[in-house]
Amino acid sequence: MTVIKPGTRLRSQVCQTEVVIVRAPAEPLSLTCGGKELVSVDTPVQATGPVPGHEGGNQLGKRYTTGSGGSLEMLVTRAGAGTLAADDVPLVLKEARPLPASD
Repeated sequence: MTVIKPGTRLRSQVCQTEVVIVRAPAEPLSLTCGGKELVSVDTPVQATGPVPGHEGGNQLGKRYTTGSGGSLEMLVTRAGAGTLAADDVPLVLKEARPLPASD
């Protein structure tokens, strides 16, 4: 488990996914992608493919969160085949806020 802060750049050990932390909780979390812990973007990795059951994938430019009003939010800067998770709970795609109606 690691304490993270906004602006931290992380990468997956199993696929090409890279993320930036947008909002982080005060308590430590275990952040994973494809079933393996996320590491610093400076860490060299050998992509081995997601662990079975963790290959849902993610989308470039989308924000993922721990749920509605969640304390964790991350932006995908490079998409990959692994599922993003916090403490073994898959993150959900953050929905865009609707634009105000114009009359």
